Amino acid sequence: MSGLAVVEAREGALRKVAFEVVTAAKQASGMTGGGEVHALLIGGSNISASAPELGRYGADVVHIVEHPDLDRYSPEVYAATAAALIQAGSYRAALFCASAQGRDLAPRVAATLNVSLAADVVAFEFEGDAILARHPVYIGKAIATLRLTGTPALLSLRPSAITPVETPAAARVNRIEPAIAPRDARITVTDLSGRAAANLDLGEAPVVVSGGRGLKAAEHFRLVEELAAAFGNAAVGATRAVTDDGWRPATDQIGQTGRLVSPELYIAVGISGAVQHLAGMRTSRVIVAINRDRDAPIMKLADYAIVGDLFDIVPRLTEAVKQARADS
Repeated sequence: MSGLAVVEAREGALRKVAFEVVTAAKQASGMTGGGEVHALLIGGSNISASAPELGRYGADVVHIVEHPDLDRYSPEVYAATAAALIQAGSYRAALFCASAQGRDLAPRVAATLNVSLAADVVAFEFEGDAILARHPVYIGKAIATLRLTGTPALLSLRPSAITPVETPAAARVNRIEPAIAPRDARITVTDLSGRAAANLDLGEAPVVVSGGRGLKAAEHFRLVEELAAAFGNAAVGATRAVTDDGWRPATDQIGQTGRLVSPELYIAVGISGAVQHLAGMRTSRVIVAINRDRDAPIMKLADYAIVGDLFDIVPRLTEAVKQARADS
């Protein structure tokens, strides 16, 4: 099987999700007895310098679309170019990331090709000529299995559902032109609004520390920030109630109407666990909940439930994390 990984870059640098999608394509190749792994990378000037990085994760061929007007995501150009490559390459499967960009791009490509899309996939396997794709449903309370029999099969993978694995290959570079000239696109992205550059992206951080209404006031969010800083590789998240109240920016919101995260470790501070919030983080590998209400919904989901006053527990936990890092 020959599969295509549609990878993502931002400001000229590959995102972690790019390596996840290439790793998934490599896994798919292994499930079907081998075959080349191709990657599509679209970006501005000098984006081709990132091709060797994709080779480290198993890409045999990297198709590069390099254009000075493609520094930012262009929905029409990206979709037309990806669809044209998928058609020309006769790929069995094309894999996207279910990031904010991927959730816009993958459906556009599926519509262009008139094929089905399995979105927000957390696992997949092959069964004969079909691909079985699994994704959360009912706000994450169940996992549905979709059977894709058409070709090409399109899947978008939930960020952090696949762990990037280095399987170095000498990636060959194939330069191609965009299917639509960027100047002819009807939609132009003029600006990006997001977290400060110094902060880790929620979708890529291995540790996420989130706060809820239990913190009582915006100024108490420093407890969450200090705990995240102690880990050194953590991002700060929040519930919708907190962002609605203006305690945190909307970009910090985790949940059904916010960001979907699947970090190695998720720490919920003062969060009761409304179903909308649980939908955005229940696939985290390890969940720690700190709440004085032992019957809060999130305490039932947590791998470790700490019952008590967060204003006492969080500072002590922060010091313990600092000490553990100092001793390592």
